[in-house]
Amino acid sequence: LVNKVISHLVQAIPVKDACFSSIERQSAGSYYERVKISEPNEFDIMLVMQLERIQLDESDDTGAFYYVSFKRNPKEKCLLKFVDEDGKLSAFKMLQALREIIKQEVKNIKDVEVTVARKKVGSPAITLQIKNPPSEISVDIILTLKVQQSWPLSTQGGLKVEPWLGTKVKTKMRWEPLYLVAKQNKGEKVLRGNTWRLSFSHIEKYMINNHGNSKTCCESNGPKCCRKGCLKLLKHLLEQLKMKHPKELEKFCSYHVKTAFLHSCVKWPNDSDWHLGDLDHCFQQCLRFFVDCLQKSQLTHFFIPQYNLLSLEDKARHHSLSRKISHELNNGFPVFHE
Repeated sequence: LVNKVISHLVQAIPVKDACFSSIERQSAGSYYERVKISEPNEFDIMLVMQLERIQLDESDDTGAFYYVSFKRNPKEKCLLKFVDEDGKLSAFKMLQALREIIKQEVKNIKDVEVTVARKKVGSPAITLQIKNPPSEISVDIILTLKVQQSWPLSTQGGLKVEPWLGTKVKTKMRWEPLYLVAKQNKGEKVLRGNTWRLSFSHIEKYMINNHGNSKTCCESNGPKCCRKGCLKLLKHLLEQLKMKHPKELEKFCSYHVKTAFLHSCVKWPNDSDWHLGDLDHCFQQCLRFFVDCLQKSQLTHFFIPQYNLLSLEDKARHHSLSRKISHELNNGFPVFHE
């Protein structure tokens, strides 16, 4: 169902607006990393546009948010209509144009009932709801720029995977293109909608699917490990706690536990640290690491070492989640049995 809808859009969008002629689909998120827990009812699809000769300027000190401008006129001249008066490529304008096309186009998809959800403040996604009785599937479409140029300076000390995946793999990953998603930087005094955030979901997907310290880990005849099992449980625990305490935990998302998990893979780099039969021990070890991060209000972005994903003004929230997780840890995870 999802493929049918997305294929239709990917063909229709460039016809409606030539600016989006280079658009391609790329799948991201837990379903495609094979770490989805419950029924597959949420999908993340990146609509990727290749750009050339762009300049990136940091928009704040996190090292994650950037302004994008063209070094010289882009090949697709029509992209200039998305440039704001400061010469910056406006994520807001591009998203607005894409949203309008998609809104019109979903009406033309035969035999499927699709609607575009209302815009969520600060969210980089255009969310589709697909009727699939008795339930509904939601698809987040994320506008992404793909640039074949070296990663910005802010990523220099990140991706510390040498002890786990080795230096060669790290070098190969750093040659991958750079991705930027249309994401509002909430730290800005005046929200202009012209910031883009670095995205490494393609690298994360690669690491999660090729997670072994030895090359044969989890291959059909190789030894099996519990790394993916741990990540699934971490995400599931956070999902369950969020359902129970939606208001209090709304600022937390699966990216927090995914980041803690990637740090855990580096902390315990060997396949022997993750024997399949040790799932409960490994899961609790990862959780304790995450609780420790929450108590210190310090969770370093895996690729951008200067960027702390736990902002210090939310300390009370961090402590609240750390208490809830500790309660689960010490009582045999009652939330899993509810």
